[in-house]
Amino acid sequence: MTLVDNEMRSGSVSLLAGESPPGRRTDSVFRSAAALAAGVVLLILGLILVTTTRNAWPAFAEEGLSFVTSSTWDVAGAAFGTLAFTYGTLVISAIALLIAVPVSIGVALFVTEMVPKRLRAGVVMLIDLLSSVPSVVFGLWGILVVAPAITGVYTNISSALSGVPVLRTVFSGAPISGRSFFTAGLILAIMITPIITSITRETFATVPRAQKDAAYALGATNWEMIRGSVLPFSRSGIVAGVLLGFGRAIGETIAVALVIGSSPQITQRLFSSGDALSAVIANQFGESTGTYQAALIGMGVLLFVITLVISAFARAMIARAERRIGAESV
Repeated sequence: MTLVDNEMRSGSVSLLAGESPPGRRTDSVFRSAAALAAGVVLLILGLILVTTTRNAWPAFAEEGLSFVTSSTWDVAGAAFGTLAFTYGTLVISAIALLIAVPVSIGVALFVTEMVPKRLRAGVVMLIDLLSSVPSVVFGLWGILVVAPAITGVYTNISSALSGVPVLRTVFSGAPISGRSFFTAGLILAIMITPIITSITRETFATVPRAQKDAAYALGATNWEMIRGSVLPFSRSGIVAGVLLGFGRAIGETIAVALVIGSSPQITQRLFSSGDALSAVIANQFGESTGTYQAALIGMGVLLFVITLVISAFARAMIARAERRIGAESV
């Protein structure tokens, strides 16, 4: 009898005797470590939410529901309404996503499906390099270069659309300013494009080659293959990339504070100055005390809650789409 046969027999006897098979203990340790890591992340998030809420409670208790429904921010009068800042945050984030998502998906598709392999590494390196630029550099570039140069462009756009009922209000300002909602959204779009591009590119790269070849075999063009095979398979990854980009946009501070204009107002005119939650926190926290400081901390809690709500909504959309695709495939 060979040595291998002896080892197999001894292993079988050990299993019959009730011992764990080889590797099971390692799997158990790994499972416990992974669960512990996930638990630590959830614990940290919970502690952040609890701690910030406790520090912000004096403002919540004093303002009540008006903290989120009022647009009056008067430090001298002890009135802390954050609606105008929330509006500004959502508007500039929406502008950034509307610009960045199509561009990011297009760049990711170009890198994975069209660019020659010898050039792919260089393009990916440039995308990653753009994502590593500090936000203050984007902010300084925005306020020193973009804002002065783009004011004339805003004026021309506003004049060109002056006869269109809705667009003439949206693409205008009171007055038109280079430091505005749209400029902040444009700078944010540039900042989040590398993040969304990297996530979607990695997702597109995981699409099975056989699935693409099957589409080509049925006579599909390159665009038809992308639309029928790549995009449906990558839906979850695209949404994940968009969520990461949104998180960067909604929480960005320095760049937004430099280019948005610091003028709290709720207006449909995107070329007007505005303000955002993160920018207010950065600009005013150093001089705040008491309830004033609690209100600024409350803005951080509000940002946290907005991110959680939108993330949950996106996850629900993904689950619904996957159920629909599963039902159609059956």
